[in-house]
Amino acid sequence: QVQLVESGGGLVQPGGSLRLSCSASGRIYNIIVMGWYRQAPGKERELVATITNRGGTDYADSVKGRFTISRDNAKNTVFMTSNSLKPEDTAVYYCYMSIRSSYYSTSTGCWGQGTQVTVSS
Repeated sequence: QVQLVESGGGLVQPGGSLRLSCSASGRIYNIIVMGWYRQAPGKERELVATITNRGGTDYADSVKGRFTISRDNAKNTVFMTSNSLKPEDTAVYYCYMSIRSSYYSTSTGCWGQGTQVTVSS
């Protein structure tokens, strides 16, 4: 059983910054992909950013140049620094990890509980 715990959400003014963190615990052999998704009220969940275990990154066009994703493999943790935040970035942000629990297992997708980010003056 793997658990993801997120932190770092909150209320921030337009133009401000936030840093989200998500740590995984439990039976973990390897985490192939870590990422962040978000869901705004009345909208579908969308990809924000991902990072592979080799450091390759991908971003939604709407956040390129403003958000940066990184990971600490030793601590099974993913971070996302969000700068120049806009009201349209307001959403619940969910951590996602693709995890192998052993050498012999395939990967399983795991989600965090979500953390609210509100950008408003």
